[in-house]
Amino acid sequence: MKRCSWCNNDEVYKKYHDEEWGVESHDDRYLFEMLILEGAQAGLSWITILKKRKAYTRAFRDWNYNLVAKFGEADIGMLMRDEGIVRNRLKILSAINNAKRFLEIRDEFGSFSNYLWGFVGGKVVVESGLTRSDLSDEISKDLKRRGFSFVGSTIVYAFLQAVGVVWGHEVGCFCEERDNGEKNGNK
Repeated sequence: MKRCSWCNNDEVYKKYHDEEWGVESHDDRYLFEMLILEGAQAGLSWITILKKRKAYTRAFRDWNYNLVAKFGEADIGMLMRDEGIVRNRLKILSAINNAKRFLEIRDEFGSFSNYLWGFVGGKVVVESGLTRSDLSDEISKDLKRRGFSFVGSTIVYAFLQAVGVVWGHEVGCFCEERDNGEKNGNK
């Protein structure tokens, strides 16, 4: 089975590529998860984060952004001692800050999904082979203006691909052949 060239033979990677990456999502919990995981990945490999995903899910209360937004010093200390996640204080503080900003966007737009998909008029963008785009530049700039961190254009582009705003499977990848109904599986 031919996959995108970035997908190696690790079973965790293959499962993520085959079942999740690029599937359109409007679920705020999942959008929050992927935004935080993409930020955590900065400077590391994605497979490192995927293998720590269960620990992240536990540590960040099943991606309950309402709870994460209330994390205080005791929670930060706990996270800094958690060997299951990347123990980078700046990334941990960013996740907590981003949860607060995430809630502000939900208040303004009704959901983070509404905010995010509003940039593309609700339509999936099809492109591959990029690491950033005018769209990721625009969203990155807006997120930064709203106080988010670890949301540079490259991180945002990877996020957009992960949650299906950008459909980036390579030509020849078995996923590239999915019809629109499967592609837009609405995770």
